[in-house]
Amino acid sequence: MSAILITGGHGGLGFACCKYLAQHSGREIILAGRSMAKMKEAAQELQRDGAVVTLLELDTSSLASVRAAAARFRLMIENKEVTSLEAILCNAGGRFEKQSYSLDGYETTFATNCIGHFLLVTLLIDLVDDGGRVVFTASGTHDPDTMDGKMVGAVLEPDAFILAHDGKDGKKPTSAGKRYSTSKLCNVLEGYELARRLKDSGSNIASIVYDPGCTSGTGFLREMPKPVRWLSTTKLFESLLRRLGVTMGSLDFSGTCLAKLAIEPEFAGGSGKYYQSSDGKLIERRSSTLSYDEIRARKLWDDLAKLVDAKKSEPFKKLK
Repeated sequence: MSAILITGGHGGLGFACCKYLAQHSGREIILAGRSMAKMKEAAQELQRDGAVVTLLELDTSSLASVRAAAARFRLMIENKEVTSLEAILCNAGGRFEKQSYSLDGYETTFATNCIGHFLLVTLLIDLVDDGGRVVFTASGTHDPDTMDGKMVGAVLEPDAFILAHDGKDGKKPTSAGKRYSTSKLCNVLEGYELARRLKDSGSNIASIVYDPGCTSGTGFLREMPKPVRWLSTTKLFESLLRRLGVTMGSLDFSGTCLAKLAIEPEFAGGSGKYYQSSDGKLIERRSSTLSYDEIRARKLWDDLAKLVDAKKSEPFKKLK
C-alpha cells in the first residue's frame, strides 16, 4: 500500500483531502502536523472510513522538527512500516496577524508556509515513488493582477533572506496580508523550480502547484477578530467576494481536488503546472507573471538552501 504524506491534513482543506483519500483511494495516509491530539481525532474519523493512518509530529515552522520528522519517516520506510511514498502534499500554512519569529529566528509566516516545506521536500524527495508527485498548496493571492491578490496585499520581492528577517533591526514589519501573499508566491516559484530540477535530473516525479480558491472553514482567518471570522462563514460574505471577482472554492470540492492532483492518472503530466479550484471546477491556468521568472526561482531555491543549512549528505544535493 503506497502512502500519501500531507502536512496539515487533520483540519480544514487538508482533512477534506484526506476524507476523499480514505473513501476512494486505498492509500495509507501519513498525517504530519503539530498537534498530536488533533491528529488522533482526525485519524479516528478517517479510520472509520477504512483508511490506514499514521501520525507524524511535524511543525513546519521549526527546522529541527522537520528534520526529526523526516528522519522518523525514513525509519518507517526502512523498517517497512510504510511500503512506499507516492506523494508529498505541502498543505499546512497560515496567516499570522502579529509579527513573530520561529525558533530559528525566521518570520513565522515565511517559515511555516515556505521554509519548512522546502526542507521537508528536499529531505524526502529521494523516497518518492517513480511517477509520484509533490503538490504545493498555494493561493491566488500571490497574483497582484487578480482580485485575490488585490484584496490581501501586493506581493513583495521574493527574496528569502529579506522575508525571513522581516521586521528586524528596527525596520517596519510588513503587513500580514503581504507576508502571506508573498509566501504563497514563493510556494509557486519553489514548485516550478522543483519541477525543472526534477526534469533535469531525469526524474518522473511531478511537482504541481494548486490554488484551492477562497474557502471558508480552512482556519485561514483564525487569528482575525471573532466578528470577522463569523462573517467569513456567511453566504452574504461569499456573495460579496464573488461579485468582487474573488476566486471561490469550497471546503469539500477544493479538498477533493487536492487529493485528485496527488493520485489521479489525468494529472500525471501536471509537473510545472498551476491548477485552481474555481466555482466547482478544477482548471489549469497561468499563475502570476512574476512566478515564471526562472532567475528569481533559482535564487530563491539557493537562498532557501542556505537558510535551512542543507547538508551535503542529504538528498537535497540530488536536486542541485
